[in-house]
Amino acid sequence: MYHPYFRGKQNELILLRENAKLISDSSMVPIIEPVKENSAPLNKAIQSLMKENVEFILIVNPKHGDYKSNSLPLIKNTIDIISNYDKFSIAYIVDAKSSLLDVKDFLDEHTDKSIAFIHNGFPKPKELAGLLNEFENIKKHIFMDNQKLYQGQFKKENIERILIRDGFNKKDSNGEYPNDEPFSELHLTFKDEGMDGFGDFLIAGDGYSETGGPAYNVAIHLTYMNEDGIINIRHFLSDKMVIPTPKDPAGKFAEALSRLITVVEEDSLILKSKAYMKFKELYVAGHFPGLGVVKKVSMQHHLELLSKFLPAQ
Repeated sequence: MYHPYFRGKQNELILLRENAKLISDSSMVPIIEPVKENSAPLNKAIQSLMKENVEFILIVNPKHGDYKSNSLPLIKNTIDIISNYDKFSIAYIVDAKSSLLDVKDFLDEHTDKSIAFIHNGFPKPKELAGLLNEFENIKKHIFMDNQKLYQGQFKKENIERILIRDGFNKKDSNGEYPNDEPFSELHLTFKDEGMDGFGDFLIAGDGYSETGGPAYNVAIHLTYMNEDGIINIRHFLSDKMVIPTPKDPAGKFAEALSRLITVVEEDSLILKSKAYMKFKELYVAGHFPGLGVVKKVSMQHHLELLSKFLPAQ
């Protein structure tokens, strides 16, 4: 049902490894877009998912990172190695730059594998649907936008349809985030939209960059479900007026973390997840683990939040 979308940076892959059992127990289906040529961290994450019998989707033509110009090493170093695992699909992104000829070549090359298509702005849906109808190993259509007429071309028995929606309203700078804002209600409405499942980019958002920008302010993001069951997101910020430069990220993190702990201890709506307990340990120890780890812990919190919702469905 829930298809979290990961870009395969180091901390995201570690997150998958560390939460493989949670993902399995909650029947989540992670989508992985590899972005780093070093295949070892990706393969370790996949091995952890396989050990827990997790269904997952691996994108074969990434649009970001090291593989965007040449994905052949990805097929050689990863996909061929796990080809005997029967609970994974390889996914092909179709966008404005895709061609029907390339799609057909991909399908002809992988007739023995479970296939998913990720739709992100392909301009000729009728022609694409006609081509795909010739193949029986297509298992999922994953839509990155909400174009109803486009989606309607890809209704076929026994093929799941998944809608991905980015709930993270990314700002140009951390100091611009409000205290609280809506994140998503798609977990409640995806069936009304004619879908079999839903997904998001967790608290990372759809935007991609190789590294983060300078941290004039540190922001920690935690999702929670409000009284109506809608997911909101809280943003805990350092004081932007204290040091108006990128200096002292550790001090800024400590300030944002102190605000997070104070609010969560008083707000019964925010899940006291294992991820939150990790934040509490960092607070007690006075330790700054780096902004990448902070983001990873917030992403884990979002997975735990969704895991609480999914068993009720």
